[in-house]
Amino acid sequence: MSRLKARQQQFIDPERGPLLTPRFIVALVLMVVGIAWVVYYYIAVRPGPDDVDPKTLEPVYGGLGFMADLEKWNYTIGIGLFLLGLIVSAHPSTPLGRGRGVVVGMLSCFLIGLAWICMYYVMSGQSWEDKIPVLNDLGQYNLVVGIAFMAVGFTFATRWE
Repeated sequence: MSRLKARQQQFIDPERGPLLTPRFIVALVLMVVGIAWVVYYYIAVRPGPDDVDPKTLEPVYGGLGFMADLEKWNYTIGIGLFLLGLIVSAHPSTPLGRGRGVVVGMLSCFLIGLAWICMYYVMSGQSWEDKIPVLNDLGQYNLVVGIAFMAVGFTFATRWE
């Protein structure tokens, strides 16, 4: 075998595979768009406590009109896109879908889900519950978000060897 061929063989690791695959890029885009969707809704569109029309006493939404029409469904869209990105990244062609990445993804999702639920229970009923972004708007749906993170953890668990 020639020296060049031996050197090329040395850098090919069948366990690790390529870092950036099209599937992994799609997963990253889904996750970033999901986070951006929730952040934009929370900061620019969602009415604050003082954003009330004095005549009708209805909340006044800012930002994009279609997002204002969706109201709290924006959280479902944003968090759903993020979780879909995690599910797409569980495929063996991505770094999180093979080797140690599966364990990292699985445990991360389980722990984030558990922390989300625990934070909701600890913060509920407290006077400073309204100061935590996103959790203050979701109410009981925080349990759904925590369980959804754990369900995504199970998608990683199915890839564990």
